[in-house]
Amino acid sequence: MKKLLVAILLTPVISFAQVKETLYYFKSKDSLVGVKNKDGKIIVPAQFKVFSYLKDGDPVDGETIHFDGTKAGEEHEKYAWGYIYDRKGNYLYQPFMYDNGADYFSEGFRRLVKNGKIGFADRNGKTVIQPEHDFAVPFNYGYAAFCDGCDWEKTDDEHKAVVGGNWGIMNTQGKIVQPLAKHSEKDVEIDGKYYPNPFQYNEKEKNILKFFEKQNKKLSDLYHVNVYNKLSDKEKKLFFEIVERPKENFPYYQVNTYNHEKNELDMLYRFKFMVSEDGSTFYALNSYNEEKIPFAEWLKDEIKNAKDFQKEHTDNPNKFMNEQN
Repeated sequence: MKKLLVAILLTPVISFAQVKETLYYFKSKDSLVGVKNKDGKIIVPAQFKVFSYLKDGDPVDGETIHFDGTKAGEEHEKYAWGYIYDRKGNYLYQPFMYDNGADYFSEGFRRLVKNGKIGFADRNGKTVIQPEHDFAVPFNYGYAAFCDGCDWEKTDDEHKAVVGGNWGIMNTQGKIVQPLAKHSEKDVEIDGKYYPNPFQYNEKEKNILKFFEKQNKKLSDLYHVNVYNKLSDKEKKLFFEIVERPKENFPYYQVNTYNHEKNELDMLYRFKFMVSEDGSTFYALNSYNEEKIPFAEWLKDEIKNAKDFQKEHTDNPNKFMNEQN
C-alpha cells in the first residue's frame, strides 16, 4: 500500500515535467514553412508563408507550434494572425491579431478567433473559453471585458477603437460576472464598477506570495525609480498574484505584479515571476519567450540599474534607497 501511495503522489509531478520531442522548422524550395522532428518525419507540411525572422532548422519552442504568417491557399480569417498546432501536428486555432502579430499571453490566456468571434486558449493550445463574443480584451487581475454587437470604428487610422455594442465582464471560466452592490478594498475596480477579488490560495500558495510581499517596498522602489511624478506610498503599493498553476508541460506557478489600481505592470515580461512546483525555487522572466533567470540574479541586476539611473538622474523624485539592501 505504501509503494502504491508513493506512485500516485509522484504521477502529477512526472506528467508536468515530461520531456518534449525536439521539433524543427523547415523551409521548402518555394520558401513555405513546415515542421519536422529530429528524424526528418514531417509533423506539419510546409504550407505557411512566415513573416517573422525564421531560419531553416530553427527549433520549435514552447508547448505548441506557432506559424507566424498566412497559410497557402486559405482565405484569411478576419482579425486573426498565424496558426497554432499541437506538437503532434494537429491544428488548434488562429490567434487574434495584436500589434502586427499574434496576441500575447496574458495571465496564461491568449485570444483566438473563429468565424469572427473571440475566445481564449491556454499555453497548451486548449480552447478554455469558446469564441462567442465580437471582441474581448486581455485578462487583467482575473477578469476580461467583452462586447457583443460591437465593431472596429471605420477609420484609416493605424490604431482603431472598438465602438458600440453591449459590454460585460467575464472571469477565467468565461462566466459573466455582475458588479457588486457593496465592495471592499480587496475587490477590483473596472470602469467605475467593482467586482469580487478573484484570487484564492491554499497555504503553499500563500507562502509563495509571502516571498514577494516581504520585498514589496524594495520591488516597488525599483519599479518606480524612473517615474518622474512624485508618488505616495499608497500609489507605489504593488500586488502579487498567482495567475497560473502547474499543469501539463508547465511545472511552475506564475506570479504577476500589479500596481495600486490592480493593473498589470507589464504586458510582456517585466516584473513577472515563475516559482518551481514545489515552491522552493524562484525565477524572474527575462524575455518575451519566458526565458527564466534566478530571482537573486535578476534582483541584483535591477538594483544595479536603479543605482545607475539615480547617478545620471539625481532629481528623480521616487528614490531607491540603498540602505534597504
